[in-house]
Amino acid sequence: MTADPSTSSPADVPDILGMKIAHRVMLRDLDRTTGVTMAMADGGVPITRRRVRALVRYLELLGESIHHHHHAEDDILWPVIEQRAGSEIDLTPLTEDHQALGPKLDGLRVATGLFGDDPSRRTASVLAARLVEMRSMLTEHIAEEERDTFPVIRRYLTVADWQDVESRIRKAGARMTFELPRIAAAVTPAELKALKEQAGPMIDVMLALVKPKYRRMEKAIWG
Repeated sequence: MTADPSTSSPADVPDILGMKIAHRVMLRDLDRTTGVTMAMADGGVPITRRRVRALVRYLELLGESIHHHHHAEDDILWPVIEQRAGSEIDLTPLTEDHQALGPKLDGLRVATGLFGDDPSRRTASVLAARLVEMRSMLTEHIAEEERDTFPVIRRYLTVADWQDVESRIRKAGARMTFELPRIAAAVTPAELKALKEQAGPMIDVMLALVKPKYRRMEKAIWG
C-alpha cells in the first residue's frame, strides 16, 4: 500500500514537518556557531572563560545531535523507504554522504577540544574552519536528501509508517533537553502549534523544564 498524494487527502500523507525542522535547526546552529567563532577569531567578540565553556558544550551537543540524526536515517528511515519504494530510489549516495560525515565530525570534535583547552584567536580560527566545512557539506547533503526522499516518503510511506519511524527515532537516543528548546527557538508559531498537537500536552511541561538552562547557555555564547 502506498500513500499517493495525487489520490490521497492531506491526512493520508505523512507529515514530514519534523524532518524539515530538524534540518533547518541543524543549519541554523551551524550558522550561529560559525558566526560567533569567526568573530572571536577576528577579535570582534571577546574570548571569555564563560563564553568558551558554553560554546564548547554547545558544539559537543550539536555534534552528538548531527551524529544521531544521520545514524537514525541510516538505521531506521532508509530501511523503511527501501521496503516500501523498492527500486524507485537509490539511497546509496545519501548513505555515502553519511559515511563521509563521520571524519568531519571527528575533525570538529578535535578542533572544539583544542579551543576548549587553549582558547585563543588562533584556535578559534581553526574551529571556525571546521564549522564552515561542516556547514557546506550539510547544506548540499540536506538539499539533495529533501529533493530525493521527500517525494518518495509522501508517495510510498503510509501515515502509520511515518509515525512509527518518528517514534523509533525519538527512542533511539535523542537528547531532548537539547533538541526541544532549540527546535522551539527556530520554528514559527504555527509550526510550534503543529508540533505540540503531534506530541501532546506534555511537551509544554518538558519545554518549561529544559528551556531556562538552554537559554543560559545561549546567552553565554551570543549574549
